Amino acid sequence: AADAPGIDILSIIRKYNLSEEFPPEVLREAEAFAEEVDVSDLEGREDWRDRLVVTIDPDDARDFDDGIHVERHANGWTLAVHIADVSHYVRPGTALDKEAQRRGNSVYLPDRVIPMLPESLSNGLCSLNPKVPRFTQLAVIEFDKKGQQLSSRFAPAVIQTPRRFTYKDAFAILQRPPENELDERIHIAWSLAEVLRKNRFAHGSLELDFPEVKVIVDENGRPIRLEKVENDISHQLVEECMLAANQAVGAAFTQNQIPAIYRVHEKPDSAKLVEYREYVKTHDIKIGDLENRSEVSKLLKLIRGIPEEYAIKLGLLKSLKKARYSPQPLGHYGLAMSDYTHFTSPIRRYADLIVHRAMALLQSEAGHAKRRGRVRGEVPKSGELSYIADHISTTERVAIDAEREATKLKQMEYFQSQLTSDKPDRFAAVVVDVRNYGLLVELTDFLVSGLIHVSTLEGDFYRFDSVRLQMIGQKSGQVYKLGDKLTVSVDKVDIFKKQVDFRAA
Repeated sequence: AADAPGIDILSIIRKYNLSEEFPPEVLREAEAFAEEVDVSDLEGREDWRDRLVVTIDPDDARDFDDGIHVERHANGWTLAVHIADVSHYVRPGTALDKEAQRRGNSVYLPDRVIPMLPESLSNGLCSLNPKVPRFTQLAVIEFDKKGQQLSSRFAPAVIQTPRRFTYKDAFAILQRPPENELDERIHIAWSLAEVLRKNRFAHGSLELDFPEVKVIVDENGRPIRLEKVENDISHQLVEECMLAANQAVGAAFTQNQIPAIYRVHEKPDSAKLVEYREYVKTHDIKIGDLENRSEVSKLLKLIRGIPEEYAIKLGLLKSLKKARYSPQPLGHYGLAMSDYTHFTSPIRRYADLIVHRAMALLQSEAGHAKRRGRVRGEVPKSGELSYIADHISTTERVAIDAEREATKLKQMEYFQSQLTSDKPDRFAAVVVDVRNYGLLVELTDFLVSGLIHVSTLEGDFYRFDSVRLQMIGQKSGQVYKLGDKLTVSVDKVDIFKKQVDFRAA
């Protein structure tokens, strides 16, 4: 039946041609591995099992790609980033490799994950699960007191994490003095991340993050609540360490002229920026030439916290180019970095797996023995690299579209359930536009926009003042204007058009 649990998401899976099942030969290859890591053969691997490496992930994460270990010295910090060594298991030319390349990435939908690799690898052998040994690719980066990178080195390693931390755990630890050595590790990691973050924005990196809204569903896939994912210091801690590792690896590839795949974000077109600047001016915001990066940073600071912030930020995002993969280091405009790659998520992105194979070349250059036949032949030739970069740029865009559509659908289902609920939720909203037919509002926490139709404004007759952009009550003189904060409830939902109308509570 059309309303059976999960049918709606299945239709999105079909629409975007996503594969839920793995071919039998791929599953056979995945299941042929032992269930646990064989530590009898550690030749060429650094042993980090007695050092405290921590993983910090969302509550509901099932695959753990990355772990960190930060030490503080009198003259700076040492950052060690351990990434799941997927390339140890998924070898070029195997059925596993071909399927991972075809998929390009994992897809995260509200009620399920469509992984790039079979679960026995993605949640099992490759995942940095606690209290068991796991193989990793390691990046060690030295920073001075000001957070400037002094050096980097790379090696295969083995770790054993003591426990898994969620972002909430890490956030709680950072709110209080450390109580044990693990807490201490997280505090030290934040002391470095905080400096790296300040430097990054000072250097022109753009803060283009949008708050993420998760739809929490029950076991039947029915949405039960919306949850805003805060980009708090626990998320920032992990993000800065990953950005530093990605940049260090990208720079090493460029320096050593090793063929690989970079994550690139090219400069925006001048015409697009000029057009966007005109749009910003309609909001009475004075801004200089946006070809100048510092003006873009300034604009992002100016709009922080104003009612139109989301709309203006979205406009900026649309006038920038889309990030993609390329065999050339064309630079990353948004991050203001020249050689940037994706190294930190090989369980869920094929790009990172190619990067790990290229790392073997860096390591053999650095004097690591040619471990177990890992030689130059493992990195694809340049023509093939171009093809893979284009292909995974496409699969990534498909995944983003499917994820967005599924989230939007579940949001609408959630709002529809509000109409029949005994205790409907009330939402904080802000007026972002006033039109002759009503108020356009945005839910402050959930980035969902909707209309409060003028006919639902009770207790008075409202007229529209087109000069001041206000709704004015004739008898009461009550005024609704841009930036007003309201409490609203759901009034109408059109699932087909994906539109929701609210009513002022």
